[in-house]
Amino acid sequence: MTNADSQRVQRNLTALIEFSRIINTSLDLNFTLNNLLFSCFGKFLTTKGFVALYSGDELNIAASKGLPHDFPDKLPDVTDTATRVSNGISSFLKDHHFEITEVIESSRKKLGIIALGEKINKAPYSDEEKEFLKIILNLAATSIENSQFIEELKVLNRQLDGRLNSLSSLFELSKEFSALVDEGRISKLLIYSLLGNFMMSGYAVIYCDDRRLRILESTYPKAVLMSTIEGRSAVSINRIMQGREIFDIFPGLESFAVSLCIPMQVQGESRGYMVLGPRINKSDYSEKDREFIYSVGGLAINALENKRLFKEALEKQKMEEELQIAKEIQKNLLPKFLPQIPEIEFAADSIPSKQIGGDYYDILQTGDSLYTVAVGDVSGKGVPAALLMANLQAFLKVTAKQNLPIEEATGLINNLITENTSDGRFITFFWLILDADEKNLQYVNAGHNPPLFIRNGKISHLDKGGIIFGVAPTMIPYIAEDVSLQKDDLIVLFTDGVTEAKNPDDDEYSDERFESLILRHASSGADEIMKVIKDDLREFVKATPQSDDITVVILKVR
Repeated sequence: MTNADSQRVQRNLTALIEFSRIINTSLDLNFTLNNLLFSCFGKFLTTKGFVALYSGDELNIAASKGLPHDFPDKLPDVTDTATRVSNGISSFLKDHHFEITEVIESSRKKLGIIALGEKINKAPYSDEEKEFLKIILNLAATSIENSQFIEELKVLNRQLDGRLNSLSSLFELSKEFSALVDEGRISKLLIYSLLGNFMMSGYAVIYCDDRRLRILESTYPKAVLMSTIEGRSAVSINRIMQGREIFDIFPGLESFAVSLCIPMQVQGESRGYMVLGPRINKSDYSEKDREFIYSVGGLAINALENKRLFKEALEKQKMEEELQIAKEIQKNLLPKFLPQIPEIEFAADSIPSKQIGGDYYDILQTGDSLYTVAVGDVSGKGVPAALLMANLQAFLKVTAKQNLPIEEATGLINNLITENTSDGRFITFFWLILDADEKNLQYVNAGHNPPLFIRNGKISHLDKGGIIFGVAPTMIPYIAEDVSLQKDDLIVLFTDGVTEAKNPDDDEYSDERFESLILRHASSGADEIMKVIKDDLREFVKATPQSDDITVVILKVR
């Protein structure tokens, strides 16, 4: 080796060592690529060159020197699986007067290519220069790969920071939403949080409350918007929609500037949706933006649903309180003790259903040997029925002590009930006045289930009377009937909760079964007959919930 050759080799080694030192001082990709080009320009005295790196299947120019302004940023073809560039790129580079092209490749993958133009002195690239280029590309490949890896980490970190910021925002919003129970404030917080992040040009929030669509917030004309969304349930909006697919479902929205339609879901079921216009800065909604909006919508709809459930819970609590009041009213109206009369037995019981009904019975002593026995059934349930029952008891107690004929007294009670009844309520009522010494009674039936009168194994019905209470003032007098009592006579007063009780097959207990039972046990005492009735009803209905009050009053002559 000549002295000149030795010096040239030494210069090359020095250049390679210096290049390796420089590119390894930084993990900045642009720094590495520019130093690669500077080294090539200094070594080969080339007029132009570039480095193109892969982005997926595309080759994009990442650094260049000496290229014209109209030179494309992306090359027209990609490299093949070999280490050589493809024919498509070779032709393109040859047309643009690039003399040498080499693949940049690490131990794991191809990173890109470097292309250099002709040298200033027009001389071709020597084998030694090509070999030198390959060496510095091998040195640069590791640095380029490390730099790309760092860039990817930076991108991932920025994305992670964005995710953390979004999660932090969502966490703060979730605390604010959970503290609200007012529907208006919930919908406004939703809109303000979206406006603060995205500055939409228009918006609408639609909520499905009890299967009814309502517009909570809107910058679009509400009448036009409602006519557009009417008939389209929130459940059908089960995914994020953009552009044309929104107008396919809501043709009427084409007259508005609308970019997004995002469902608000609770446990996978859509209970509302947001319609959003374009952003004021004209930028598109990214996938991350859509995910954030969907999440905020989820927080809002959960708050709205919690508000609805809270309201339902309050209403249920109020209803339960009313039912408890009604039960207390009903319980206090019933007699606590039954009269003890020689040769006459009484038994009475009223079994309330879970729903407060309007059953009522009473046994009053109105004279030395006079007793008033009554049973009634007020239409409807709850507090109104219980209050009407209280009125009935008051009117009965006052009227019974006036010693009026029973038919006249019945007409008076009907007039009082009619004056104090509204909302179409009415009362079926039966009462009798018993003279225990004379063993006879008078009764009037005002539209009630006719009580059973059993004598000598036969049943007759006490059905004489007139219209039910509360429908109209007494225009036609009530009819009374006298009944002389004999030993072993049995009278059973009851409400329709007895005969209409249902079993698990939805069959009714029926009048026939009730009368048959009474006939079989008519010779028993009043308390024993009451027990038989309750046992038979219990056996029939089994576990079926009781839908109405069950009331029975028994009068047995001994």
